[in-house]
Amino acid sequence: MDTEEFLLPRSRMANERLHAMIPGGAHTYAKGDDQYPEHLAPVISHGSGAHVWDIDGNRYIEYGSGLRSVSLGHAHPRVIEAVRRELDRGSNFVRPSIVEVEAAERFLATVPTAEMVKFAKNGSDVTTAAVRLARAVTGRPRVAVCGDHPFFSVDDWFIGTTPMSAGIPAATTELTVAFPYGDLAATEELLTRYRGEIACLILEPAGPTPSSRRGPGSEDPTPAYLAGLRELADRHGCVLIFDEMITGLRWSEAGAQGLYGVVPDLSTFGKALGNGFAVSALAGRRDLMEWGGLRHSGDRVFLLSTTHGAETHSLAAAAAVQTTYVEEGITARLHALGEQLAAGVRHAAATMGVGDHVVVRGRASNLVFATLDENGQPSQRYRTLFLRQLLAGGVLAPSFVVSNALSDADIDRTVDVVAQACAVYRKALDAADPTPWMAGRPVKPVFRRLA
Repeated sequence: MDTEEFLLPRSRMANERLHAMIPGGAHTYAKGDDQYPEHLAPVISHGSGAHVWDIDGNRYIEYGSGLRSVSLGHAHPRVIEAVRRELDRGSNFVRPSIVEVEAAERFLATVPTAEMVKFAKNGSDVTTAAVRLARAVTGRPRVAVCGDHPFFSVDDWFIGTTPMSAGIPAATTELTVAFPYGDLAATEELLTRYRGEIACLILEPAGPTPSSRRGPGSEDPTPAYLAGLRELADRHGCVLIFDEMITGLRWSEAGAQGLYGVVPDLSTFGKALGNGFAVSALAGRRDLMEWGGLRHSGDRVFLLSTTHGAETHSLAAAAAVQTTYVEEGITARLHALGEQLAAGVRHAAATMGVGDHVVVRGRASNLVFATLDENGQPSQRYRTLFLRQLLAGGVLAPSFVVSNALSDADIDRTVDVVAQACAVYRKALDAADPTPWMAGRPVKPVFRRLA
């Protein structure tokens, strides 16, 4: 593998055009070219199954597809067929379509812990709606977020708590407080300190990976933790919200709440729900959700009202995805694929002498990797080296999150490329300096104060 010969001239030019017209050069910060080695951020032409092609003509085995949203693989036949069926029938009307009924029925059959559901287009729509509803129901101003989870919404109530808080009034940020994952005593102390002020607890039901404090949800909670949160929320009169953007479908067809057996008051789904089509869902208890409806005599809550929330082909995609998961056992296959990949990567890293430095972590269906330096500390510089080697080997992997479309051959090829990358990694560790293998600036974290 010769990274010096791996050049992406067309992608480089396209990235320049993107930055000239689009702030950040991408529509999601996690897709920005700052997340990739310098001049090695491929611009995608198309995808099929577990593979994507860039505009320079290179084919990659892709992981973390669509930021974990394309869990069945690109252009999945069953989903595409459902979408095509709606395209000639119109996508948006002045009144609800029958597809809305069918999609809601399919969702509530798949996630039986929920009693009502409302659809939108992205995760932030529904997490913010959940927070608004919790504030309306409780009459309380404060929101308690899990400080160990990386992202809940693009809206001010959350973004004000991140390093990218420019433009958000301090008065808004002060209404959001944080609790640590897994620590019931600290959460109870927070609820007591702000007694009668906290409207909701919002968290991913799975814990963060051990690799960093604000890692994506991957680890199983202790058996008593979520049940303990449920009891605390009940005792202190606040709403318990599970953000199932990542765990939804990947943990079980009914999400983490279906796996762990703890029922939240409200929950939010997205990502895998549409297999790349734009759809998200707010679900929960009927008595809470009806606050945003018409069948009550109290104050109306502006729960969700979006022009494109019920776009027919996206709802058809969601229904097809859920049917596919249930009928084909997709969640179990994602776990099996992840276990196969993790075992191969760990063996390759250990064989090349970097098993303590290239570390695979997380639930099998949601694997991430840590790149540690010679002192065992997380390193963006070593991550840059590793990503360069993977890209040159035809593996596009900001994470090792698997899709159902991966074949045994794809995983074997990935492990071979990882082994070659680990050989270079070992050289850098021996030199105590990855700079010669970085060929440019290091990749950067998404959340940072300065550009």
